[in-house]
Amino acid sequence: MGQHVAKERFSEAEFARFGERLKDSLTALDNVLARPGFGAGPATLGAELELFLIDGNARPLRRNKDVLEAVDDDRVVLELGSFNLEVNLTPLPLAGRPFTALEAEIRDTMTRVDEAAHAYGGRVVPIGILPTLTEFDFGPDSMSDEKRYKALSSGIRRVREEPFRVRIAGVERLDLEVEDVLLESANTSWQVHLRTPPEAFAAAYNAAQLAIGPVLAVSGNSPAFLGRELWEETRIALFEASADDRDPERLWRVGGRVCFGSGWVREGAAELFALSVREYEPVMPVISDEDPLEAVRAGRVPELDELRLHQGTVWQWNRPVYDPADGGHLRVELRALPAGPTAPDMAANAAFLVGLVRATAADPSWTEEFPFADAYRNFYRAARGGLDAELAWPGRDGYVPAYELALDLLPVARDGLVSSGVDPEEAGRLLDVVAERVRLRRTGAGWQRRALAALGAEPGVRAAMLEHYRALSFTHAPVHTWPDPLEDLGVPAASPAAGR
Repeated sequence: MGQHVAKERFSEAEFARFGERLKDSLTALDNVLARPGFGAGPATLGAELELFLIDGNARPLRRNKDVLEAVDDDRVVLELGSFNLEVNLTPLPLAGRPFTALEAEIRDTMTRVDEAAHAYGGRVVPIGILPTLTEFDFGPDSMSDEKRYKALSSGIRRVREEPFRVRIAGVERLDLEVEDVLLESANTSWQVHLRTPPEAFAAAYNAAQLAIGPVLAVSGNSPAFLGRELWEETRIALFEASADDRDPERLWRVGGRVCFGSGWVREGAAELFALSVREYEPVMPVISDEDPLEAVRAGRVPELDELRLHQGTVWQWNRPVYDPADGGHLRVELRALPAGPTAPDMAANAAFLVGLVRATAADPSWTEEFPFADAYRNFYRAARGGLDAELAWPGRDGYVPAYELALDLLPVARDGLVSSGVDPEEAGRLLDVVAERVRLRRTGAGWQRRALAALGAEPGVRAAMLEHYRALSFTHAPVHTWPDPLEDLGVPAASPAAGR
């Protein structure tokens, strides 16, 4: 959603014209995808990392625009919250050692942003949900000073004319009403992009829908929000509720603007773009100068600015991306993984997910006989229960604990990586990180829970936990190697459920 937006509010005539342009864009997309050779080329990997800015008290620092100017790096951009930034990592071929390169770039850019933040008394931290957030951190001054974010907020409120209701039942319960989409900024993610040719898109997308359940289960790093212990990946429930535009008149729609989906893809990427246009009302009707049908008739690759902008306001957990750059191509954007805890953990999570996607996409039988409802349930069970979630899987009877299933799937992921040209040593090294994390049951979410248990109920406990987490994160040692908080923080206690 990086297109330029020059104003915050739009007329009904602009919305109507935008809707017509979306229809033309779908026709243009169908034509482009049917061109011989469109989107051909080797698989590539890209990624985005969202970060929190914190001050000296481990509280959110609302200075992202200042830090952005100070870091002076085109890879770093603003996010919705004034205490968030996003790093767009350099795309590179999947073959070779791409995950080592991603890991190195994460370290480099995190250090650059951290050093830039020092001038404003700030630091960065990669974590799914900032544990020191309070309800008072989501006022008007918490939104980035950019017209596109104000337009987004206004557009979603145009569709949903009542407050957003956030209800999450986890270890504890959260019931909250808010007037704006700003709760989105409470979540930061590690998003991986996988370039895929049009003819293979349906298989790759379905594979992503299947694979994300077990991978999310071993990657949890967001166990709480507003002081309440909720899901292993509370981000999933929170993000869905914070941008749900379904008011009582729209409850017929299966999913909100953030959703997992409702079925296997049968026809390819165009099917998903058409669904977004059909099911979701536009919220930012910015109209470009390009006529997409004329661009197609002239033999050009159309920009499809309107379609890309609209798709950028529908946040499927696995999302199709059309990119007109360099002759045009398609990507699957894998959006469900959390930021953090460390660069090697994020590289390992990406390797597990991409390897599993590549392996299962190569054999459509993985999804042909597997009910989509089971993939859907897997996703939310994994988000809620983490390693202890009970998951279904093709060829398995009943349900399997996520920790057991993940260990069984690591060789499948390795085969998917190696068959895609990834260096075997790199594949093995990164998947070993996941294996040890699972065997030791030490995820980022589990570490946070154990740290809070160790620190007790004293005032400032979440800030103290976050400081300790951040210090360990910048050692770049995987989370499973971190000292056990119950021993490291010097507070004897029985082992809680936080060990998940």
